[in-house]
Amino acid sequence: MAHVVIIGAGIGGMPAAYEMRDALKKIGKIGKDHEVTVVSNSDTFHFTPSNPWVAVGWRDKEQITIDCAKYLKKKKINFLSCGVDEILADENKLRLGNGQNLDYDYLIVATGPRLAFELVEGMGPEAHTHSICHVDHAEKAYHAFEEFCKNPGPIVVGAVAGVSCYGPAYEYAAILDTELRRRKIRDKVPMTFVTPEPYIGHLGLGGVEDSKALLESELRKRDIKFITNCKVTKVHEHTMDYEEVDRNGETIASGSLDHQFAMLMPPFRGVGAVANCEGLVNPMGFVTINEYQQNPTFKNIYGTGVIVAIPPVEATPLPVGTPKTGFMIESMTTAIVHNIVHDIKGEEPEEVGTWGAICLADFGDGGVALVAYPQIPPRNMVWAKAGKWVHVAKVGFEKYFMRKMKTGNSEPFAEKAFLKRMGITRLKSEE
Repeated sequence: MAHVVIIGAGIGGMPAAYEMRDALKKIGKIGKDHEVTVVSNSDTFHFTPSNPWVAVGWRDKEQITIDCAKYLKKKKINFLSCGVDEILADENKLRLGNGQNLDYDYLIVATGPRLAFELVEGMGPEAHTHSICHVDHAEKAYHAFEEFCKNPGPIVVGAVAGVSCYGPAYEYAAILDTELRRRKIRDKVPMTFVTPEPYIGHLGLGGVEDSKALLESELRKRDIKFITNCKVTKVHEHTMDYEEVDRNGETIASGSLDHQFAMLMPPFRGVGAVANCEGLVNPMGFVTINEYQQNPTFKNIYGTGVIVAIPPVEATPLPVGTPKTGFMIESMTTAIVHNIVHDIKGEEPEEVGTWGAICLADFGDGGVALVAYPQIPPRNMVWAKAGKWVHVAKVGFEKYFMRKMKTGNSEPFAEKAFLKRMGITRLKSEE
């Protein structure tokens, strides 16, 4: 009997559980021949891409959250919400948060990241900036935003050095602008966007087609000032210290920005149990993998999602990481499921993810869509467009994914069909 254990119940972990269960059903009986167990440190799944909407009150937490046990049980998938304290990779077992051990034959690490707020003094929901990386943080940001609107002032939004996910920062800045205009108080709110990117629209991808011009245009027409090559050094209650560097990383200017409300994307690191497993991770705690999503040291451990180690696309004056988009994560997950089944059958792994980036950046009253295949340059295909249809597409994808989580639909995201609807008819393998 094969026991597949998945750590994490997010955008990587939940689809992995559904896909794994249905794939194993084809080669045996679930509960008799094979077993799937999900271990999480939370009882719930939440749709992370909707967090910017939660942070301005366009969504309630309940609308993008489901009870994991309820829906996994329907598919005969075990669920534990005690979390994992240690991965005992040499023994093929986990030491759980409840003190018990759990044996596995195959392990899928889909934990998501640890939010490293401590890397910049004064950053984080427990200090002086808000976050949209977790639904609870986004909910807290919304309550603070409501108070802010009673006495509006300067806003600073952006990311600090070492961040690998920039899309949500751009989204949130534009969504705030949209909401403030709806409330007719935008004229009372100076806004500044700060980023370690060498230019607006770099996104950790080295840019995608005309992303620089598209995103600069969005910020300019919304009267959002921006500072690139910006290193936030310290955050105070109502001010933020920063340094601006040149192409060699040398400081050319420094200053302080006033803020009555601030949101900064933090750097990501590996979560404790994963980061402490020697041989599994790189120095920042991310799982190292080969082209089959398989760890080179422990061949029965696979990684998917933000916890996977991906090198930067290029050298930049300040550290700029490479993002892992939702579509890309589903592609990783599907490859893992196929390769575990191959191994159970005594076959060699052969499935690889598409490793392309599809990004829908919603701005509330419009947005920007970006496609890059492969994600890391040089590429076979790049595509970037802006328009109100992006908002509609993002809402549609939210509905699709929440329905998928509730029904246990194990079909991978129809990547080609989605691209075709956007007018793109060929993927990298067909170029």
